[in-house]
Amino acid sequence: AEQGFKLQPADLEKAITPETKWLILNSPSNPSGAAYTRDEMKALTDVLVKHPQVWVMTDDMYEHLLYDGIEFVTPAQVEPALYDRTLTVNGVSKSYAMTGWRIGYAGGPKALIKAMGVIQSQSTSNPTSIAQAAAVEALNGPQDFITERAAVFAQRRDLVVSMLNQAKGISCPKPEGAFYVYPSCAGTIGKTTPDGKVIETDEDFVTYLLESEGVAVVQGSAFGLAPHFRISYATSTEALEEACKRIQRACGNLKD
Repeated sequence: AEQGFKLQPADLEKAITPETKWLILNSPSNPSGAAYTRDEMKALTDVLVKHPQVWVMTDDMYEHLLYDGIEFVTPAQVEPALYDRTLTVNGVSKSYAMTGWRIGYAGGPKALIKAMGVIQSQSTSNPTSIAQAAAVEALNGPQDFITERAAVFAQRRDLVVSMLNQAKGISCPKPEGAFYVYPSCAGTIGKTTPDGKVIETDEDFVTYLLESEGVAVVQGSAFGLAPHFRISYATSTEALEEACKRIQRACGNLKD
């Protein structure tokens, strides 16, 4: 959290060994909403250039969901020397709200894509031609709605961040992208619920929210970092406001 949930170049350098094959990088990120600036991305690619055995799989699923004027950048764009060992992964589920169409796509070196096709064709069913045509239309059609939707998401982000930071025991940083917030619930750990249960983990906290207020969030331990929880603000402003009010009430009902 102190680093904005972003991988630091020194930590990346330390983690790479002769056995390292891939770096998987998601920006903007799920679950934190963190997004790398061009300078931050360049600092990471400077490390990768020194390790030619490491390929990069860049998950660009949230590329259009960035706020506050932050520019989207991807590793091979920032450092062309990585182009021949980069697999770019994307899809239409998020930016185009086409989750049910189940279409993702990847771009990379021909040999890698061919090998992926061999495995994929033998392990899963193929995407329908209808879904493929719809995805092409989404990608090639008018894009103006994306900017409009991103502006609405930014408003919802600001609402959720503000309301969560008013909840007792919750600390919520402001994410740069995607449509998630990843607040800390450390201030609730050790407190007691009205029915006498002690909140010992973030999983206890999210269970308490669900059982006491009917609010469903995901515990941070599911993503490898506790005590946090994730909220998606890809829903109506009214629903978010009501949910945050319930979270405030639930936190206020906890006892020391």
